[in-house]
Amino acid sequence: MSSAGQSPTGSSIKLKKELGLVDGVGIIVGVIIGSGIFVSPKGVLENAGSVGFGLIIWVSSGFLSLIGALCYAELGTLIPKSGGDYAYISEAFGALPAFLYLWVGLLVLVPTGNAITALTFAQYILQQLWPVCQPPYEAVRLLAALVTCLLTFINCYNVKWATRLQDVFTGTKVLALVMIIISGLYVMILGDDDLFSKEPFKGTNTEPGYVALAFYSGLFSYSGWNYLNYVTEELKDPYKNLPLAICISLPMVTIIYVMTNLAYYVVLSPKELLLSSAVAVTFGDKLFGSFSWTMPFFVACSTFGALNGAIFASARLFFVGARQGHLPQAIALINVRRFTPVPSLVFLCIVTVVLLFIEDVFILINYVSFVEAVFTLMSICGLLWLRYKQPDAKRPIKVNILLPIVFFIICAFLVILPCYVKPWEVGVGLVIIISGIPVYFLFIYWENKPPWLRRIGDKLTILCAKMFMCVLQEDKSS
Repeated sequence: MSSAGQSPTGSSIKLKKELGLVDGVGIIVGVIIGSGIFVSPKGVLENAGSVGFGLIIWVSSGFLSLIGALCYAELGTLIPKSGGDYAYISEAFGALPAFLYLWVGLLVLVPTGNAITALTFAQYILQQLWPVCQPPYEAVRLLAALVTCLLTFINCYNVKWATRLQDVFTGTKVLALVMIIISGLYVMILGDDDLFSKEPFKGTNTEPGYVALAFYSGLFSYSGWNYLNYVTEELKDPYKNLPLAICISLPMVTIIYVMTNLAYYVVLSPKELLLSSAVAVTFGDKLFGSFSWTMPFFVACSTFGALNGAIFASARLFFVGARQGHLPQAIALINVRRFTPVPSLVFLCIVTVVLLFIEDVFILINYVSFVEAVFTLMSICGLLWLRYKQPDAKRPIKVNILLPIVFFIICAFLVILPCYVKPWEVGVGLVIIISGIPVYFLFIYWENKPPWLRRIGDKLTILCAKMFMCVLQEDKSS
């Protein structure tokens, strides 16, 4: 193991550029298409109030995600560092806002999302063994922990293994959605009536707060469009492949999502969709008969691939934060043989596994969308601020100024309007953000720390280095 920057021999140690265009597309599509589109698209319909308006929300969410991703392409090529929003907020506004993003990512955004994805995988695998009742709580948690550890090991061992796995499972989940789309089109063509004869806009809810919540549900299913920015330093020719991967992935995902929801609406009534806890499974039960088992299988494959992509990309966030001194230095170590941020991956695995055994971990997801929208808004503010502050900086990609302005306005809408619809979730989200301020001043800003506090950090770094050196030596001898 070596700290990021210098090897034991004094040469520069960096994460290797091993990700090509196909890998980039695989990461974006693989992370975006997780459990959301299979399990709970009802959130959009519930808040939109009608099928027609729900479809408009899905199209608009994809278009908004594409605008955001293009803005992030400019940020990613202007600031070609791994870490995504953390790197951009740090460059634009300084250490404290960047640390708060890292703090929220550490507590809520990353491990909670990974834990819920792992639990969804375990639930759908074990449901086949307990078809008439819920699988045992302990079995679900244990399987979720095992798959998290397995994928962490693969990501620690070899970057190419992780990306090839991502490519395979991305193909699998796209195949599953294509099956749903073709089945829905078949029913629509042969059916006696069609979707548009059923008053698709009846019951539309145009109240701004609920429109924002409908967008939250839609955007949550698109979340992950910025994950490639977390691994910019490992992307081959990022000036070309980053925007190209974005321009391929987002339109493809949007078309797949809209067509999939159209298939759901054709086969299932709004009441059936709203009562279902797993829409794709209800769809399969109604349409596939003896082959209905394929839907839980594909949901499991989808969540497996999404978890792998999230582990791969999000571990780089903590690696970069530690490299900047905002987390224990041990997390910034790199395996000099594998060129992987092993301590960061293991650290993320530990936090995720701990969250798996909190019974009400799912309630944390209520706060994720608001908190994420706050920091996305901050990153876009950073883009506009850097346009003003550094007008002559090299920008290999420079989007039309209208795109970040439009994205800023919509993000502000999504941050402000839910405050009066769900004030409790918004309040808890703000508390989580603000709680990082005293941590920053105590552990980061305070330079004249007592010697005993410094020694704890030094000993932790040495201990981690020795531990991973032992693993490395065992791996080499085997």
